[in-house]
Amino acid sequence: MRHRKSGRKLSRKTAHRKALMSNLALALITHKKIKTTDAKAKELRSYIEPLVTRAKKGDIHSRRQVLKKIPHKSTVRELFDVVAPAFSERNGGYTRITKLGFRDNDCAPLSIIEFVDFVNNITSEEQAEK
Repeated sequence: MRHRKSGRKLSRKTAHRKALMSNLALALITHKKIKTTDAKAKELRSYIEPLVTRAKKGDIHSRRQVLKKIPHKSTVRELFDVVAPAFSERNGGYTRITKLGFRDNDCAPLSIIEFVDFVNNITSEEQAEK
């Protein structure tokens, strides 16, 4: 029985699953929007949102906790300096999942996961500078 067991296994062993989530989170922070399967996007949402919440605190302990999950200093710096301040007024729900349909070769359901209102914030700031 699987009572109260959360999370998806994604047909991977533990180490592979942790590496996958770390790499997807790294790509999401870098590109602000990624295209992946529905299951991976839903699992990534529960992985990245606590990291953004920690990044909003901004202290050294939070930075070290995030570095345990994403061991790339430049990406974590971008999370703390760019992404987290954009969500300072928001109390959660930092990501949006949009379903795209099915992949051609294996009919896997695809989705786009992106940071909510992040692209809009960047474009409005760039237009204000001009």
